[in-house]
Amino acid sequence: MERLRQKVAVVTGGARGIGASFCEAMAAAGAKVVVADVLDGGAVVGRIEKAQGQAIYCKTDVTSQASVKTMVADTLRAFGTIDVLVNNAGLFANLRRKPFLEIDSDEWDAVMAVNARGPFECAKAVAPIMIAKKKGKIVNIASGTVFKGQTGLMHYVSSKGAVVAMTRCLARELGPHNICVNAIAPGLTMSEAIAESPDYTGPNSEATVKSRAFQRPQTPADLVGTVLYLASDDSDFVTGQTISVDGGSVMR
Repeated sequence: MERLRQKVAVVTGGARGIGASFCEAMAAAGAKVVVADVLDGGAVVGRIEKAQGQAIYCKTDVTSQASVKTMVADTLRAFGTIDVLVNNAGLFANLRRKPFLEIDSDEWDAVMAVNARGPFECAKAVAPIMIAKKKGKIVNIASGTVFKGQTGLMHYVSSKGAVVAMTRCLARELGPHNICVNAIAPGLTMSEAIAESPDYTGPNSEATVKSRAFQRPQTPADLVGTVLYLASDDSDFVTGQTISVDGGSVMR
């Protein structure tokens, strides 16, 4: 069933990992997909087109207002509108775990720029289009670490706490325009980059798995059903929510 038939979906950070899985699943559900990333998204577009889907790649730096505006303009030129925004771009895999006393200010600012200001810039750029249509879906990617108070990653956890707060504020402001704004809080997900990082494999990964009701590693595919639900008309009366998708590690 094509739950997203004829919808246009922008996925930031869509060139690899979780974002690539989102792009391909949304295309399979009928959406026209925009792979928005600083990395080359050509391979993702190629796989979508090979499966008879529609997609374009837009090189996008979510920390740059100008870059985001260009991406939106390119999307409108290609597909005419924007129905769904998935704010997935984020800094995580390349971060090394360390006490907060060892996090320097530049690293803190870089994480906040991508993980917190990035969703703000993208939501601000697409909201006028959705307001004009009186319809839209914004899905932010938060993290289960917000609810655990994860150590060793204060900048990352703080940035994702901002995403949860932003989700609630946007839901209130955009609700009168019939725009749903929700967030997904994944657990540690074994995307390509995470699986290659010594900080997120071995004992750290094993401890996370043991905290879950479903005691197995989480993969990008585990998040697909929830993002399709939040992007589709099935969730038209759901807004301001953060849904934990982590195998039952966080229960609240």
